[in-house]
This record gives sequence, structure tokens and C-alpha cells, in this order.
Amino acid sequence: MISLHDLYTVLAAVVPLYVAMILAYGSVRWWGIFTPDQCSGINRFVAIFAVPLLSFHFISTNDPYEMNLRFLAADTLQKLLVLALLAVCSRLIPLRRAWVPRLDWSITLFSLSTLPNTLVMGIPLLIAMYGPYAGSLMVQIVVLQCIIWYTLLLFLFEFRAARMLIADQFPDTAASIASLHVDPDVVSLEGGRAETESKVTVDGRLHVTVRRSSASRRSTLMVTPRLSNLTGAEIYSVSSSQNPTPRGSNFNHADFFAMVGGAPPPPTPARVGGSSFSASEHYPVQSSQGPTPRGSNFDEHSAGPKHAMTDAGPQHDHDAKELHMFVWSSSASPASEVSGLPMFNGGTGAAHLGGGAKEIRMVVPVDPPQNGSCKEDGGYAAAARGGAKAVEDDGDAVQAGADGLTAKLNSSPGDEDGAQTGRARQHEMPPASVMTRLILIMVWRKLIRNPNTYSSLIGLTWSLVAFRWQVSMPRIVEKSISILSDAGLGMAMFSLGLFMALQPSIIACGNSAAVASMAVRFLAGPAVTAAASAAVGLRGTLLKVAIVQAALPQGIVPFVFAKEYNVHPAILSTAVIFGMLIALPITLAYYALLALVH
Repeated sequence: MISLHDLYTVLAAVVPLYVAMILAYGSVRWWGIFTPDQCSGINRFVAIFAVPLLSFHFISTNDPYEMNLRFLAADTLQKLLVLALLAVCSRLIPLRRAWVPRLDWSITLFSLSTLPNTLVMGIPLLIAMYGPYAGSLMVQIVVLQCIIWYTLLLFLFEFRAARMLIADQFPDTAASIASLHVDPDVVSLEGGRAETESKVTVDGRLHVTVRRSSASRRSTLMVTPRLSNLTGAEIYSVSSSQNPTPRGSNFNHADFFAMVGGAPPPPTPARVGGSSFSASEHYPVQSSQGPTPRGSNFDEHSAGPKHAMTDAGPQHDHDAKELHMFVWSSSASPASEVSGLPMFNGGTGAAHLGGGAKEIRMVVPVDPPQNGSCKEDGGYAAAARGGAKAVEDDGDAVQAGADGLTAKLNSSPGDEDGAQTGRARQHEMPPASVMTRLILIMVWRKLIRNPNTYSSLIGLTWSLVAFRWQVSMPRIVEKSISILSDAGLGMAMFSLGLFMALQPSIIACGNSAAVASMAVRFLAGPAVTAAASAAVGLRGTLLKVAIVQAALPQGIVPFVFAKEYNVHPAILSTAVIFGMLIALPITLAYYALLALVH
């Protein structure tokens, strides 16, 4: 049984962290000291300097030749068991929309159950509970988290984004993709940040180039600060609407009506989603079913950057133009089904478009050849649904584009739903080697932009050298690092308090989801850890340390990833904020209960 002195020791080590968090919360909510922009600057400082140097300090001063391999094996086994359990459940539990929700929930549950806040909360708490050696064990867990498990989590997110990009832009021809080239400026495949251009070779194989989308290049910052996967303490505050209204698209209405026939109607002002598109002309699109959508914006000013949601993408032949159309509708009204076009899901592929945006893009020649053939130098490229798919066609491209567009506008929702269901059943994907290369490229680009990656690897390298040959760090370098690393712990908690203050609600995901996520975080995670630790033979204090560290509050890096990839960010936000508030009594309860076990 723990004594009052032991309890006071733990409180003395942890309560100051909560003081920093409460002061930051009050500075925004109660006293108005910091603006959102100032909070953004503080968070960036913590992310780029304070916490990476804190991580470097802990890792570089830990002896890697004295690592407890059995303890690390227990931690690794816990994560592998959770992954295996989630894989089995995703196969056994039927879900309506194939692999997308299965993978989403698997990633979220893996984050909740296996990735605690070890660096900021775990080290001081476990040192106070079980002594300096427990702190050394936490540093070893931090090394594995930064180098292995956060990289694996990032791999899962990029795998999900890659599958969605391929399924969206190549629903029927994905298996024919022979190569995927990624432009250097592409840093993410998620949420409309990338588009594709493809070429068809004589053998029918597709060679795809992934480019950064024009909307991503020109989009203003909708999150303060911008999203990235920097460190475990980089906190973000959402300061804009969850469903931003896009700008007008560069649709040339004269070409459109020339294709489908008839003269353009007079311009009528329209408001879409409560927001008016300035300097844009809006025309109603009639459906064969009767309902008319709220309004669609055909913007003839294709050259103006302020009016284009996406630009023309890659430069095609000089005698071709690219047409864009966004059809806006509400998913709650009959108009949402007009034209039968596939809807963008706000949670899967339209973070910048909103939940009701539908897009048609195609490349048509301005002056088609008179002989009726549009084939020239391999054929015109046709772009569909946010990307560009190149096809070779001996027919009339203009008439084909018009027929295809008219068929889309006149098709019924049931037919489109049936086609989507058929595509969902097929799940055609490129060869495994092509997909693996694409995902590894994206993961690598994320890692090399992450300061914590460098701090962890450099710290581990230095510790290997220093403890092998007993080399001491120069005093000047040591003091320069310690000045900022000493502030890292408090600044991390201060940054967390700012994040809490800028959120509209502490429980953002609803009460039932919050209870479920807390149960996974504080009950399921420690239970699996206890089983894994017992399986590898941990006993006594090591077993207690393993269980308590599994009951720490949710790590912040998984939330950063969830926010960037739009995979249940509300659940992870609640786990970070509400979990931090209840973590102290829960870990103390575990500490007291485990003290009764000898």
C-alpha cells in the first residue's frame, strides 16, 4: 500500500505540469492574454525547438547498451496483439462501405490503445512512482515510439490516403497501373491535396504522375497553425468553419453549352451554402428527375487565381481547354442526388470542398480536327474527378465528352449507386510493389520534414557513441541544448492548455464516443499490456511500470495525424483533452492498486 509520502511525491512531480496547462487555458479563455495567432506562434516554437531538444536530451543521456529487452519486447508484443485483433475484427464485422471505415477505425483504435503520452507525462510520473530506472525505461519506449510506431502509424494513414486516391480517380483501371511517379512538391495524398495525370502505353498499361493539386497550392490556411506531423507537442487550433466554401471554378460556360447544345441562360445570382461567390456567374443545372440543385457556379474567369478552386492542372496540348464544374447540393435534401454524380464525402476525400461538392473535369479541343479524328501524338488527355486520366481514342473527343456529360446529368441515383457498389466490391488496386513504393515515398517525405525525427536519430546516434567510447558532450553544446530542453516539458503542457482553450468543446465527439474512447485508452490498453507483459515474463516492478505507462493519457502525435488525414479527429481530440484531465486520478488508482500486488 502506498504511503502519503509516496502520494505527495507523485503529486509534486505531476501537478506543476497541470499548473502550466491551466495557466495557458486561463490566458485564452478567462483573461484574453493570447490571440489565436500568438497561440500559433507558441505552438510552433514548442514543436520545432523545445520538444525536439527535450527528446534529444532524454535519448542522448540514456545508455542504449543497458536497454531492457524484455520490457521492450512486452511493449512491442502489446502493439502487435492489438494490430492482429483489429485485423481479425475488421474481417469478421460487416460494415456497409467496405474497407474505408474498417481501416479508419483500425487506425483510431490502434492509436487509442497503444500510443500514450510517454515523453511529456510518462517520464516525470513514472520517475516519481518507481524511481529513476523507470524513467530510463520510459526513454526506451520513447525511442521506439518515435522511430518505429509513429512511422508505422504514418504508413497506415498514407496507405489509406493512397487507396482512396486510386479508388477515386481510377475506379475501373487501377489494376492496369504500371508505375506511379510523385512530383517533389507533393507532401500528402489526403483530402484533395493531390491529383493525377496518366499516360496509356501501347500495351494498355497506365503510367501515372501524382501532382500537388492546384487547390492545395492556392488554398489559404484554414487551420492555425498549419497541419504537419512535427512532434508530440505540436497542438493545433481550428479557427475556421468545418465546411469551407470553395471559390469559383474556372468553367468556361460558352464551351459547355456549345457541347451540350442550346444557348446559355441569362446569369442569375445564386448563393451556395449561405455564401455568395463574387465575380462568378451561376446557372441552374436541370435534372431529368425534376429537382434542381441549389446552384452551380460556372466561372468564366479561368485565369483569375482568386476564382479558381483548381487550375487546369498539367499543361496539355495548346489547342485543348479543361472544363470544371462544381455542382453543390445538400446531402439532406432530394437535390443532393441530382445528376447522379458521386458525392464527395467530407470525411474521406473533400476536406477542402465540403460535403456537397461534385466535380466534373474534362479536356476538350477548342478547334477539333475537321476529319473527325482527335488522335494526335498519342491522343488528347481526359481528366475526370479531380485527376487526369489519359486515353487514346480514334473517335470524336468533343462528342464523346458531351455524350458522357449528358449521360451523367441524366442518369438516375440508383444506377450510380449500383455502379459505386460494384466498384466497392471489386477493390481493384495497382500491384503491391507500385503501391508500396508510393506509400514509402510519402512516408519518407513526412519524416524528413519532422524535427522530432532528427532529434531522435541524432540523440540515439550520440548515445551509442558516447556510452561506447565514454565521450562527453562539449560544455558549450550541452548548455545550449539544456536551456531549451529544460523549458520543453513546461512549454509542452502550456501548449496543450492553449489547444484546450481554443476548442469549442472539451468533449468534441459526443458523450457515448467519449466514454468508449476512454475505455479503450484506460482499460483495454493496460489490459492488453498486462497480458503481453505476463507472456514475456515481466514480474514485480517492471510489470507495474508497464501497466501504468499504458494507462497514461493519449499521445498528441496520433491526434496530429488524425487531424491532418481527417480520420476521427474529434475522437482523438477528446482523448487528448479529456484524457489529460482524468489521467492523474486514473494513474494514481492504478498505482495504488498495483501497490497491493506483491
